Amino acid sequence: MTPASIEDFRTLARRRLPRFLFDYIDGGSYDEGTLHANIADLQTLKLRQRVMVDVSQVDLSTNLLGREVSFPVALAPIGLAGLYARRGEVQAARAAEVAGVPFILSSSACCGIEEVAAGVTRPPILQLYMIRDRAFMVDLLQRSAALGVETLVLTVDLIMHSPRRRDVRSSLTGSQGLAARLQRAFEIGTHPDWAWDVGVNGRPHTLGNFAPVMAEGAGLAQFTAWVGRNFDASITWADMVWLRENWRGPIVVKGVMDAADAAAACEAGVDGIVVSNHGGRQLDGAPSSIAALPAIVDAVAGRCDVLLDGGIRSGTDIVRALGLGAKGVLLGRAWAFALGAQGQVGVARMLELLRHEFAVAMALTGQTSARSVSRDVVLPTA
Repeated sequence: MTPASIEDFRTLARRRLPRFLFDYIDGGSYDEGTLHANIADLQTLKLRQRVMVDVSQVDLSTNLLGREVSFPVALAPIGLAGLYARRGEVQAARAAEVAGVPFILSSSACCGIEEVAAGVTRPPILQLYMIRDRAFMVDLLQRSAALGVETLVLTVDLIMHSPRRRDVRSSLTGSQGLAARLQRAFEIGTHPDWAWDVGVNGRPHTLGNFAPVMAEGAGLAQFTAWVGRNFDASITWADMVWLRENWRGPIVVKGVMDAADAAAACEAGVDGIVVSNHGGRQLDGAPSSIAALPAIVDAVAGRCDVLLDGGIRSGTDIVRALGLGAKGVLLGRAWAFALGAQGQVGVARMLELLRHEFAVAMALTGQTSARSVSRDVVLPTA
């Protein structure tokens, strides 16, 4: 099948990946209501079709996360992407660079910052959590700065892991007894393409950035336990002072869903905000990202850039997000599915697909520049 949509990449990824990995990408927390709302609420927004507007020259480029980009998307931080394809974070970073969009490396990636930076001409953006072990944070920040990393994305909504039922059912987390090990072995054995590409040739299967503070060979279950012990649930906006002392570049805060928090982030001096509910993987029952976006844009009032993360599945979704005030969007599952389906080639195809869809949607709504999409491009809801 030649993929013609993000859903097609999802189908291909489901076929190629062992169930425990596909469910880790695809699933959310609790009943997954917020996960599904992220997509459904975007679909309910109707676009204002315009005609007889000169759209022979539509400029898709903009500035995003401190970079000039070919169109207003960035690849969001995704944990364990090195298990979706061989050295997956490197493959995705290369595809993003060729497409002219930023790649944000998760601190819980399989490939460490040094490996990914060596695979591209411009270092990725680094995503980080607040960790109780501040010495570890300082070390990672210093290593990243030495490589030329310019921008930091601080994720603030993962102070503890929410229950993700699919991961328990697939034996990725939860009980790690004989039955769980046999279940995973069966899934690996019945997906030989993945087993050869990643299981055999994709080693080492480690969390590259966290390797200095974790035991050799530690897996997701051990990492989750480590998170419970070390992710800092006591952080407040006052901690931004400490972070500024240890990071001189732009800081973007990811995980803001409330207008009051957005205003506080601006007061703390952040350079950008990502409206995100962690892809529906944290607080189930929270609103969709697109539903939270307009109030946050109003609260920020131009004091910093606002991006949207969650539910983007098409070029028309990008126009919807820009129409409601976002400067750009982050792609999460979209690139994870593409990577799991076809590796770097898949990520490149996915980005080109979305870029074409975005260009068409811009033209058909009478928009000529991604830097100035009109708010009235989205029709009022009844």
